[in-house]
Amino acid sequence: MKKLVFVLLFAPLLAFAAGVELHLDKAPDKAGDMAALQNGAKVFVNYCLNCHSASYMRYNRLRDLGLSEDQIRDNLMFTTDKVGDLMRISMQRAEAKAWFGAAPPDLTIIARARASEFGSGSDWLYTYLRGFYRDDKRPTGWNNVVFENVGMPHALWELQGQQVMGEGHKLSIAKPGKLKPEEYDALVADLVGYLQYMAEPVAQTRKQLGVIVLIALGILFVFAYALKREFWKDVH
Repeated sequence: MKKLVFVLLFAPLLAFAAGVELHLDKAPDKAGDMAALQNGAKVFVNYCLNCHSASYMRYNRLRDLGLSEDQIRDNLMFTTDKVGDLMRISMQRAEAKAWFGAAPPDLTIIARARASEFGSGSDWLYTYLRGFYRDDKRPTGWNNVVFENVGMPHALWELQGQQVMGEGHKLSIAKPGKLKPEEYDALVADLVGYLQYMAEPVAQTRKQLGVIVLIALGILFVFAYALKREFWKDVH
C-alpha cells in the first residue's frame, strides 16, 4: 500500500525526469535598455495584445520607459481612449476557448510564472517565441519545441518565416520571413525584455534600493562594531 501511494505521488516527477531534457537558449538582458523596451512594447501591442490581455498593466505605466502620454496614445493604444486604462482585450474567454481550445493566458506576469517553473522566465519565452515550426497534424498548423502540442498559432510567422523540424530535432527555415534570423532574434529579445519588465516594473528600482540598503548596513556595522569595542574594552 505504501509503495502504491509513493508511485501515485511521484509518478509525474518520474515521467518528467524520463522525458527529453528541455534546452533553453539564453535571452539577452534588456533591463535598463529603454530603446529595446520601447520596441518590445510596440511589438507586444501590435502582435500579442490582439489575443492576450495584460490586465494588471496600465498604458500610462509605459512612461517609465521614457514615453510621453502623447506617444503612448498615438502609437500604442488601439483598444481604449484613456491612457490610464488597463491593457485589456475585447475578445471574450468563451469565444477564445472555442477558437483555440483554451483561452489565451493573461501575459502581465507570464515571465515570473515561467520563472517559477523553469528557473528563467526570460530564457523560456525567448526559446518559445523562436521555437515554432510547421506541423500539419496540429489544428493551427504549428507546434513548438518547448511547448509540445501548443494551441497557440505562430503570431510572428510573417517576420520569422516558416520553420520545419528536421533530423535530430533541428529547426531550419523552409520559407524565409520579412526579417533575417538575427533580426528576428533581436526583435524577440526586445519583446521578452518588455514582458520581463511588465512582470515587475519596479525591478530596477528594487535592485538599486537593495544596493543602497547594503551600503547603509555596511556603514552601520562599522559604527556598531566600534561601539561594541568601546563597551567591552575593559572586559577583554
